[in-house]
Amino acid sequence: MAKQMPKRNLEKVGFGVTGACVALVTLLVLALIVMVAQKGLSTFFKDGVDLVGFFTGTDWSLANIDPETGLPQTGALPLIVTSFAVTLLSTAIALPIAIGSAIFAVEIRPDFGKKIFQPLVELLVGIPSVVFGLIGFHVVVAACKAIFGTQTGMGILPVVLAIMILPTVTTLSMDALRAVPDGYRQGSLALGYTRWQTIRHVVIKSAMPSLMTAVILGMTRAFGETLAVRMVIGGAEVMPLSLLSPASTITTTLTTSMAIYADGSVQKDVLWSLGLLLMGMSLIFILIIHMIGKKGAKSRG
Repeated sequence: MAKQMPKRNLEKVGFGVTGACVALVTLLVLALIVMVAQKGLSTFFKDGVDLVGFFTGTDWSLANIDPETGLPQTGALPLIVTSFAVTLLSTAIALPIAIGSAIFAVEIRPDFGKKIFQPLVELLVGIPSVVFGLIGFHVVVAACKAIFGTQTGMGILPVVLAIMILPTVTTLSMDALRAVPDGYRQGSLALGYTRWQTIRHVVIKSAMPSLMTAVILGMTRAFGETLAVRMVIGGAEVMPLSLLSPASTITTTLTTSMAIYADGSVQKDVLWSLGLLLMGMSLIFILIIHMIGKKGAKSRG
């Protein structure tokens, strides 16, 4: 029979292994942030690109070099505006459907929601984004071409992104509503509230921090989506003038241009600056989620 390791030594081994895992993850995160920040900031400190012009300029063309400055046109405002616009529009489309579905599946027909609806929604969460892009390209784009006479445009993309983030927001919303104690519902009904009054004034209000977290997570996925965006939006790096005009987001510009320019060039550094901006927005979304979680914990006592 093999000799067993003493409990004290076993605890030391377990502490060492888990501590090494934490150290590895922390090191990877810090290395990623430092690498992207170093390459992204070199655009302004090494190459001499104007920081204010980068965020406020409207002319973006890495292939066209200004003869006076010797720098490409790096006005990223159209990319930033388009990225936020499609994120907000897709969230505005998906949010009412997700919340309404979650209320029906949890509060109105809980058996149907738990046995049938939620498993179907969770299956949609695992579908690759390229599949949604194909659906958007062949269905949504074809419909817009038949109705409006255009095949690309900023207004088409939010529909595709709304379909993509809908399963995520719906699943998290259902979990948020189920987390509300049944005592809240019973107490509200005992005081004379109707079912809909209880849902509106008690359940949704109690679950609001978790519902906001679901919304922010959905916005994060929409903001960083690439494949589906490339297949629908059109790829024109200009300020969108309408919902039907072609445009481009930060992610589409990164994926289409990153393989073209050599490492160390001004164009490559500018693209790293876009990546730094994208990472910064993701970190802000995560910070907002933590702030909402802390606020919800305080409100629950």
